[in-house]
Amino acid sequence: MVDVIASLSALAELPGVPERIAAARDACEQLRWHEALRRRIPEASAESRVRGAQASAALEGATVPLDLVRDVMRGAAQWPLTPDPVELVARGAVTATAESEHVRSLVTRAPLQALARLHVAAAADLLPAEQVGRPRLEGETSAEFRDLGPAPAAGELRERLDLLVAAMTAGAAVPALVVAAVAHAEIATARPFVRANGVVARAVERALLQATGLDPTGVVVSEAGHATQGGPAYLGALAAYGLGTPEGLGLWIGHCADAVVAGAAQGAQICDAVRAGRLT
Repeated sequence: MVDVIASLSALAELPGVPERIAAARDACEQLRWHEALRRRIPEASAESRVRGAQASAALEGATVPLDLVRDVMRGAAQWPLTPDPVELVARGAVTATAESEHVRSLVTRAPLQALARLHVAAAADLLPAEQVGRPRLEGETSAEFRDLGPAPAAGELRERLDLLVAAMTAGAAVPALVVAAVAHAEIATARPFVRANGVVARAVERALLQATGLDPTGVVVSEAGHATQGGPAYLGALAAYGLGTPEGLGLWIGHCADAVVAGAAQGAQICDAVRAGRLT
């Protein structure tokens, strides 16, 4: 049996990784002390989810206006009655990112339940009902992330899910950034669902960053941190993780650390806007 905690702890000590973890932790701590978060955390975290949802959709190739995402998430607008394929993907990203707020108490205690809920949110409009909220079965595959190679078959997938659960429940023995990064990459590379794996992976990362205490206010826009580095860099870092080499694993964790630093900077911009009353 793989000692998951020992393996994750070893990842945290790969060359260059401790410094990147420290930078992410420092960025989150600095954000936590922003004056706007003394009394207005709900406003700031809500706007973080708005921007995170837009960025997550963009990484799926679904570009939608920020104002539309904001209005939909606050109930001031609705998606078209007959949405096009781009809008369907965007709607899933918006719904899953919103749901991340409600599963943060589950991601470290009941990971499979959290995954199921996030997949229902992300894929309800993309898949037949019988394929929503559960892992792929024998004979089912996923065409997503093709650059990462074929998705694992159902037998291997079960083993990968067991390791994913162990990682998500590792607790304080492992740096929070490593837990979130590995969970994100495992979902994206193992592709447990027929569709919406990327959206679920990013929503899980967001929920874990909050649940593990790295970003307790939920204001870091980690999805935007990934998107800011560009889609090719995101896919390249995931591909490096999939190689399983120390260099590849370290590259992915560093990518996630950089995403958190960039996401914290965007969180600070949100806080500035909240304090100034400039959110629209």
